[in-house]
Amino acid sequence: MAAIISSSIPPNFRINPMCSKTQLGHVRLQKLSMSSCSQMIVPFPKRSRRLYLVPFDTFNGQCGVRSFGADSLSDVGGRHPRRHVISGVLGPEVSQRSDIVSDTHMKSPGSLNDLEEQLQELFIEVKTLIKLGKNDDAVDLLQANYDAVREQVNSGAQGIEEAAALDVIALGFMAIGDLRTVGSLMDLLHKIVNALNDEEPLIDSILMHMGNIYAKLEKLELSINFYQRSLQIMERKYGTKSSLLCTPLMGIATVLSSIGRASEAIETYHHVIKILELSRGEGEELIVPLSALGNLLQKEGKASDAEFMFNRVLNIYTRLYGEKDGRVGVAMCSLAQVKCAIGEVNEAIDLYKNAVEILRNSTHMALDDGVMEKIRIELAELLHVVGRAAEGRALLEECLIISEKSKGKHHPSLVPHLVNLATSYSGSKNFAEAERLLRISLQIMMMNVPPDDPSITFPMLHLAVTLYNLHRDEEAERLAADVLRIREEAFGKESLPVGETLDCLVSIRTRMDKDDGELVELLKRVLKIQEKAFGPDSEEVMETMKKIVHYLEKLGIKDDKYPLQRRLSILRNKHKHMVKY
Repeated sequence: MAAIISSSIPPNFRINPMCSKTQLGHVRLQKLSMSSCSQMIVPFPKRSRRLYLVPFDTFNGQCGVRSFGADSLSDVGGRHPRRHVISGVLGPEVSQRSDIVSDTHMKSPGSLNDLEEQLQELFIEVKTLIKLGKNDDAVDLLQANYDAVREQVNSGAQGIEEAAALDVIALGFMAIGDLRTVGSLMDLLHKIVNALNDEEPLIDSILMHMGNIYAKLEKLELSINFYQRSLQIMERKYGTKSSLLCTPLMGIATVLSSIGRASEAIETYHHVIKILELSRGEGEELIVPLSALGNLLQKEGKASDAEFMFNRVLNIYTRLYGEKDGRVGVAMCSLAQVKCAIGEVNEAIDLYKNAVEILRNSTHMALDDGVMEKIRIELAELLHVVGRAAEGRALLEECLIISEKSKGKHHPSLVPHLVNLATSYSGSKNFAEAERLLRISLQIMMMNVPPDDPSITFPMLHLAVTLYNLHRDEEAERLAADVLRIREEAFGKESLPVGETLDCLVSIRTRMDKDDGELVELLKRVLKIQEKAFGPDSEEVMETMKKIVHYLEKLGIKDDKYPLQRRLSILRNKHKHMVKY
């Protein structure tokens, strides 16, 4: 059975499906992923039951770290101030250093506190402009301030005031998505901060923001360095058990996880949890580190440990908000994923069903919310896995109905739901209904994208497979040939989407008694693509080699057959625990 699509079509009408097995008699199509017509996502050669994992918000200073800025524009609220350039950076009265500043109370005019207030106003105004869709105005405002600060720096002023201003300006450019400007700005800020001592006011906050920005710029070693320096400053200032340390520690753990240093990341997450337990007890502050640790443990194959973390999350939410709260339903989904990973599929289904019921009856999210949609789809897939296709299909139909009501009957976001339903009906051998749904999905795509757009090939190839199963081979072949032409143009002749289509075409033409020599050439193309994508010893390669040997034997081409047979024998021994002969 083909995998159920868990993503919806974005507004530009490109499909980003997660393709899986599509049955063409005895032939299996390779699992692929397509994005928009410009690129191809990494394939999924094995089907793991990857359930939707509940995304929790980034740990953004819930522990109350003092900061003049914020980790993102979305963290700042307040009034819409006047448009301005930061006067505090330009005035001589703020050129003094920490000798005029107390740790947290700086109320005298001309102090660094005035600069903090001005930076906060700038930050709020940029956020407001972005929210109003006035990105050009936000860029002009940030650029004016950047030019002013750069002029100060070039004239020799390279103190904490300039660093603070550059920090907030960098956050603004990050929110707009101008990474090029952020990169050059961070080079300047990096130079200034490296020359500042750790006793400067605001330095810990600036360093934390720099760690965050460098992480988003994928300069991960730099990110860790700045987080660690911020942490060391805060440990000296607040002690090693202060909850204020949790923000830099969470930043460090996140980066360690992303660069493959999982054991260090796990240890850091545990450190954060221990600090919060001692200072705050079993409170909501634990949700983010527990969830992050659970996700990492599951990724590392430690599902039982992950289950313990997600159980804690569920218990905290239940105790704080009651059993019927939407947050409890969302937490159940993370726990369901772990249950599935440890083989407790029925328990996972029960958790998902309870979560769906809770979320339907709560105001936590709308019925057409993307998270809610993913939960329904993942539950539907699990129900199909355990043979409860009718229940799963009901959920898929619910997804379709909700999407129709919110988007209209001709919106391309309906296509994944139609294909999912068609996949379900195909699995139940109701190919006629599958054909009907796929033709509707194809009509919708043709209304919204050009005829040669690669996104249209996804429902088109599904329809070709369905027609093959209905023994309408000539029509199936025409559709598959169209898919091949479009995909070759869009992705290249040696791409995985092309390999999938070639494999499908071989199956169709085999039953049409096409020339065996032609089929061998198509299969050789498939083999070359698979060797590059999955590796020369992969199971996919072995399956294709078996087909090539079969046709070479029919053609009597022994010189080509024997080398492949020897190689196939080696691969069979390697995969004997997975393959039956």
